[in-house]
Amino acid sequence: MSGSASKRLCAVCAAVAAAMLTVVGGATGAVTPPVVASGPSPFTACTADNPTAQEQFSTLYPNAEPEPRAAINPTDSSNIVGYFQQDRWDNGGDRGLVVSVSHNGGASWVAAPMPGITKCSNGAYDRASDPWVSFAPNGDVYAITLSFDVFDPNNAVLVSKSTNGGDTWSDPIAVAADATNGLDKESITADPHDSNYVYAMWDRFVSPPGFPRSDNGRFHARSFVQQAWFSRTTNGGLSWETPHVAFNPGTQAGTIGSIINVLPDRTLVDGLVVFSVHKQSSTQLRGASVAVIRSTDLGETWSKKPSIVAPFDPTFGGPTDPDTGHPIRSGGLPDFTVDPQNGNLYAAWEDDAPTKGVDAIQFSQSTDGGLTWSAPIKINQTPTNIPAGDQQAFTPTVKVSADGTVGVTYYDFRNNTADPGLTTDYWFVSCASDCADASSWGAEQHVAGPFDEEQAADAGGYFLGDYEGMVTTGNTFGPFFVQAES
Repeated sequence: MSGSASKRLCAVCAAVAAAMLTVVGGATGAVTPPVVASGPSPFTACTADNPTAQEQFSTLYPNAEPEPRAAINPTDSSNIVGYFQQDRWDNGGDRGLVVSVSHNGGASWVAAPMPGITKCSNGAYDRASDPWVSFAPNGDVYAITLSFDVFDPNNAVLVSKSTNGGDTWSDPIAVAADATNGLDKESITADPHDSNYVYAMWDRFVSPPGFPRSDNGRFHARSFVQQAWFSRTTNGGLSWETPHVAFNPGTQAGTIGSIINVLPDRTLVDGLVVFSVHKQSSTQLRGASVAVIRSTDLGETWSKKPSIVAPFDPTFGGPTDPDTGHPIRSGGLPDFTVDPQNGNLYAAWEDDAPTKGVDAIQFSQSTDGGLTWSAPIKINQTPTNIPAGDQQAFTPTVKVSADGTVGVTYYDFRNNTADPGLTTDYWFVSCASDCADASSWGAEQHVAGPFDEEQAADAGGYFLGDYEGMVTTGNTFGPFFVQAES
């Protein structure tokens, strides 16, 4: 590929936005107009990561701002911290991550690079990805990052901490680092019951006897495993324990997408995807499931066998542009949340069940700490009397409010037409009781859009993120999400 500037696509590829809506007893109030929480790229003048050399094998999308996550301060509900990718590369990662902070409940935001995680923010690595944030009960906020190089296989899971609501941050601590380029999909959860305890999870790919750098090379290895790894701090982030394997799925199998939730009795429940591949064709999935593992000793040991939430279609390829067939990269990862009052767990994910080829938002709940789960149900309210391609719904985010109402956001194409572009909207649906019953999910609200998803960065498909964000305060939900712009 040429390294010409013509490959720096998009004047503005996406903006991170926030909105607020109140749901009481299943009755939804008005949605506030979305507020832009991001700004122009702070990395435009950066040369420390040698973008010219990277453009020999990558396409850069300046101002693309995918994959946001957000957290709200339990000591001050006007303080919200969002974290997202900035300037996405097509073949993985971005030039840096940006933190956006609000001190007035989401009415306005101040965005700045997270320091020390890439060369463009005075760090050591070429790229970063997979932003995640979590507040401790004392108001400290933790951010976790996957940072990596592209000219060598060095990579790391980095944790940063702020004691002033996200305005300034400590130097990052490497919770994990190696030279295998095998770390991926980390998340962080501060224990809501003890500010000293914070938990991190990620997956690590091992492909003996070597570590092929390409995904195809890895999965064609005779033996590989992608394990779930865990580390924690017990002293408020001053130090982190040596990482250990939380779950080993066996050879030619893996996990991805770990998210820890903490039950009222401080049992840790990690929601994730577990998968295996065909022995005869090691690039094709044999089986995949949404699942959880549990720890009753604050992460020292974990259940050896996962509790299955639901299997999902191993041939599921994600949504596509109904006009062109171009892939939509939506991640396919489940999202999990817990009701801090009663310990109920909720999971939402996308799959093409029950209608093959039409992606839908699936939901399940557990009322016994994740040991058993209700049968999955479709909860998106996308009309079914439109073309099948326009019925696709994807990238759910799930949270629960103070009164126990469960809310889920998602994208769909219901307003798409034959005109140029891919018309996309963002929606919110909620349930106040009997949420295992599909008929209980009826209160839908339009959050944002329409926008043209074809303007998003093309990173294995049009890419808004493998996940989005949402916070709650009282009975108010605050979606934190990406909207593509031309």
